[in-house]
Amino acid sequence: MKYLYVLTFLFISINIHGQVVLDADGPGNTYNLITSVLAPGYNPIEVPDCNHTSFGNHIDEVYDTDLNANVFRFYIHVSPDNDRCIKFDRQRNEIKTYDQSPENLLGIVGEKVIYKWKFKLSSGFQSSPNFTHLHQLKSVGGSLASMPMYTLTARKGSPDRLELRYAETDTQITLAQTDLLPLVDTWMEVTERIEYGISGTYDIEVKKISDNSVLFAYTNNDIVNWRQNAEFVRPKWGIYRSLNNSQDLRDENVLFANFSIQEVETLSLATSESNTGFSVFPNPAKNSIHFSGLHQEADKIEMYTIDGRKVIEKAIINATKEVLDVSILSNGTYIIKVSGSRLNQSRLITISN
Repeated sequence: MKYLYVLTFLFISINIHGQVVLDADGPGNTYNLITSVLAPGYNPIEVPDCNHTSFGNHIDEVYDTDLNANVFRFYIHVSPDNDRCIKFDRQRNEIKTYDQSPENLLGIVGEKVIYKWKFKLSSGFQSSPNFTHLHQLKSVGGSLASMPMYTLTARKGSPDRLELRYAETDTQITLAQTDLLPLVDTWMEVTERIEYGISGTYDIEVKKISDNSVLFAYTNNDIVNWRQNAEFVRPKWGIYRSLNNSQDLRDENVLFANFSIQEVETLSLATSESNTGFSVFPNPAKNSIHFSGLHQEADKIEMYTIDGRKVIEKAIINATKEVLDVSILSNGTYIIKVSGSRLNQSRLITISN
C-alpha cells in the first residue's frame, strides 16, 4: 500500500512536504515525546532498560548551555546493558522510524529526503574496534534487510576514526573516513541528503556548530539507494556498539538534538520530462514505449520493477527512433533507466496492457 499511495502522486504533481521535527522539551516524559513524533501509539525506542531496570530510562533530556536548549541524552553502560535482552554480544540504545511510523517518515523509491540532527560525543569518548554506530539508514524488506545501507560509525584505531559505511548488497565498504578527535567534546550538525532509487544520489556534511567549519563530507551523484524487494528505508539514531572488545569501552553518554526528516520532493513524470533528459510516451503504455530526447551518450535502456528487479535490458541502436517492447510485462509501475558514458537518468512509467 505504501507504493500505491506515493506513486499515485508521482504522476500528478511535485509534493513539497514540511519537516517533521523531534526536539527535546525538558526533563520528563522523554519516551512519550519521542514516540509521539516517530511512531504515535507504538514503540520506536530500542533501549537496554529491560536488563538494567535499576538505572531507569536510558534516554532522558537535559538543558545544554552550549546550545541554550534542551537536548536528548543517550546512556550506554559497559555492564549490564545489552541489546534489548535479545543479543548479549552488543548494546543498543537507539530511536528509529519503522513500519508503524507515519508514511512521510519512511523513505521510498523516487523520493528525495533530507535528514538533519545535532550530536555531541563526550570528552574522552571511546570507540570499539568492531563498531560503535551513531546513525543508520536501514532498508526494510527483502533478503538484505539485516544489512544497513548507510552507517555513520566511530571506530577505534590509530587514530580513532569516524567512518561512513555503505552496503549496496550484503557487503559493507568504507566510503569516507576522518580523524574522530576533532569531533569529540563539541556540538556537530549533520545534514544528510538522499535520493532513493537505483540511480540515486547521496551526500552528507558534518559541521562544527561553534565555527560552522566542515569536518567531514561525502558526495556521490550516482549510487544504488534501493534494494530488491525493499518496502522502505528508515533512519536510526543513538549508540549501538559491539561488546566483543569490552575492555576498550567505558560508560558513555551521547547527546543528540533537533532531529529532522523532510521529504523534499516527489517528482511527477511531467516535471521529469520538462527537465533536460529523455521523455517516454505514451504513459500509461500498452505494448510499447517510445523515447524522445535521448542523449547522444546513451547506450543502454534498463527497466526495473518498483522493488528493484530488472525485467528488461536493451542496447540503444537508434537514439532518434528508439522503441521498447513491453508487451510481456505485467500491469504496474516501473522504473526506466537510461545509461551511458557519464550518464544515468531514470523515469517512472505505468504499464497497462
